[in-house]
Amino acid sequence: MISPVQFFKCLSDDTRLRCIALLQKEGKLCVCELTTALELSQPKISRHLASLRQCGLLQASREGQWVFYQINPKLPDWASPLLSNALLSVELTDSFKVDLHRLKQMENRPGTGLCC
Repeated sequence: MISPVQFFKCLSDDTRLRCIALLQKEGKLCVCELTTALELSQPKISRHLASLRQCGLLQASREGQWVFYQINPKLPDWASPLLSNALLSVELTDSFKVDLHRLKQMENRPGTGLCC
């Protein structure tokens, strides 16, 4: 179970917060989608996703050759509303809008053809 301290520490990093915001908006994403959206390297994204999984904010599932990440649906009752409210304000930022636009422009997203 995630503690409040772990929860806020995980969200205190800009890259992790951007990943979580996109995952909240899209439902689930693979590493290649996040690297495209955030314009960061695969190792950096993977490292942040591992941190988010370790603290219990994300879960991963394998589908074919891809591993998809999504926000853990079993977050504690206190965490879900905090996360939702925080992400509503993140979605209003210019950086989030740019990230989402890059994601939407990505060709060959998983499930639609070849990816990565």
